[in-house]
Amino acid sequence: MDSMSSSSQERTLREIADHVGGRVYGDPDTVIHAAATLSEAGRGDITFLANRKYERQLETTEAGAVIVGREMTGVRVPLLVAKDPYFAFTQVLVLLYGHRRHKAVGISPRANIAPSAKIGTDCHIHDFVTLADDVRIGNGCVIYPCVYIGQGTQIGDGTVIEANTVVYEDCRVGSRVIIHANATIGSDGFGFATHDGVHHKIPQIGTVVLEDDVEIGASCSIERGTLGETVVGRGSKVGDLVTIGHGARVGPHSLIVAQVGIAGSATLGHHCVLGGQVGVVGHIKIGNNVTIGAQAGVINSIPDGETVAGAPAIDVSHARRAYAMIPYLPQMRQDIRSLQSQLEKLTAALNGPAGEHDLTDDSQARPAGSVEPQDAE
Repeated sequence: MDSMSSSSQERTLREIADHVGGRVYGDPDTVIHAAATLSEAGRGDITFLANRKYERQLETTEAGAVIVGREMTGVRVPLLVAKDPYFAFTQVLVLLYGHRRHKAVGISPRANIAPSAKIGTDCHIHDFVTLADDVRIGNGCVIYPCVYIGQGTQIGDGTVIEANTVVYEDCRVGSRVIIHANATIGSDGFGFATHDGVHHKIPQIGTVVLEDDVEIGASCSIERGTLGETVVGRGSKVGDLVTIGHGARVGPHSLIVAQVGIAGSATLGHHCVLGGQVGVVGHIKIGNNVTIGAQAGVINSIPDGETVAGAPAIDVSHARRAYAMIPYLPQMRQDIRSLQSQLEKLTAALNGPAGEHDLTDDSQARPAGSVEPQDAE
């Protein structure tokens, strides 16, 4: 079948614990046949607790077992203690359900395959796929209907390309890459030379490189370099509706959430995380292990290990304080205007005719305790 199955393989809690390297507290023979969220899990379901703010739900959950990160007392359901509950739950999902399985169709007679294209063993090429001249497809690949792969492009082993995707000429796609539906790889970068008020297109003669184990979300656009390569590093995951501009380089194992825009020639280090709708200007460098909060606007380079937020993006601790003040800005503006008005009135009172000191009365001009001249005689 070509979709993820709703059925699962039944396992005991002991078998699951052995699979994830965890410890069971409770009945190890508890039978698990499905997975669910903590609030929706029922008898026979396994779930997980990764955030302590949901701990109270352990008192009410109907789950068959819960994966937790530490030993806990007074819990009425069996527990599976694992170092990383979320990752352990991921392993359990794979154990119970597996990944999406693809229908074995072989090479469809309705696919349009150039005579010079080369296809590896155990590949499945669906209806209306087009493989242009000199395309190279590795072993065990699956290419869904209406995919177009341009001249000279190379695809590694075990790669899956979902329906209606376009991969332009001379791109290089690694092994075990997943490209979701309607993505465009290798389109022209947004490059124009403006002369006398006219925008002249610059030939985009570079390419795109997707390294091994990359995943590209639906409807993404990865632009080819003007002269060199646009690179998405190995193991990086790109969400839906992301645009990566010409000549940009995304380091290994980065996470780019939906609707991010990265302008041309920007460079990201390894293990970066960009939240939804982040915008990154071109020609800047973002270091390794950088986290950028959702909707941030990044206009300057960021050193390694920083966490930033806001537009323009600044250190997250400063951003939180700044954004926490926003609801109070109208009142603060009114208070400042009131203080300005009071200050103007006080200044006028001190400097105006009614407020001038009458120095003709020398009793006011002399310090307290001074002696009148006649008293001194």
